[in-house]
Amino acid sequence: MRLMVVTSAAVLVGVMMVKPRAEVPPGAGTAAAAARGTTVAATGNSPLAGPRTTLFPTLSANAASPWKRPGDLLKRDEGAKGPSFAFGTDPRLTERHESLNRWHRIYGYSAKYRIKPDLARRIYDAAITAGIEPELGFRLVRVESVFDTKAESPAGALGLTQLMPSTARFFEPHVTREQLLTADVNLRIGFKYLRALIRENKGDLKLALLVYNRGPVAVGRALAMGQDPANGYESLVIKGYRGRGILQ
Repeated sequence: MRLMVVTSAAVLVGVMMVKPRAEVPPGAGTAAAAARGTTVAATGNSPLAGPRTTLFPTLSANAASPWKRPGDLLKRDEGAKGPSFAFGTDPRLTERHESLNRWHRIYGYSAKYRIKPDLARRIYDAAITAGIEPELGFRLVRVESVFDTKAESPAGALGLTQLMPSTARFFEPHVTREQLLTADVNLRIGFKYLRALIRENKGDLKLALLVYNRGPVAVGRALAMGQDPANGYESLVIKGYRGRGILQ
């Protein structure tokens, strides 16, 4: 009996200490919450309606968010071959990106033509330096020498691009026969010669290749007589090729 009286008294005191909840005009809660950095749940029939605190202050509509989505970190420019970083351009990162792209292409040519990466690198770099599209350079070397740096024809043409010594000395007067049997020298002069022929024939790649193979005298004589100078060589080099031959 005594326990029941004590419990009833405690309940009565608790009820008397509860203050009635003040009525809040519509919208007042939202404004107050925004002022002190809280979020307010949408009013309605939801049982969760009412002010609810948050750990971070609410940003205004004009404030810029300090956070970026992962997709915003990379921005791809029109015509760009790779992504550019939104947080600035670091020359070291750019150089590394270009180096990776270069080696990716070199290994691709190495696999395509089944040659060692070192030889593929020499052909690729020589073509780029001379302003020749690398694909054309690889095709020319394959037809001329089958990628044999020591190749020599019965007519005396030497090396990867099968240069005649007299033709090579037109570009580098003091070049020797031994030098023409080295990859770098042979490629440098051979691609320079091919580039000059393409320019001389106003971008006519087939005609330039025929001059490269038959010589300017034989091709000029055939054209002067109204004959077709084609002998099938140009088709072996550019069959399936869609490029212009030279770089922009």
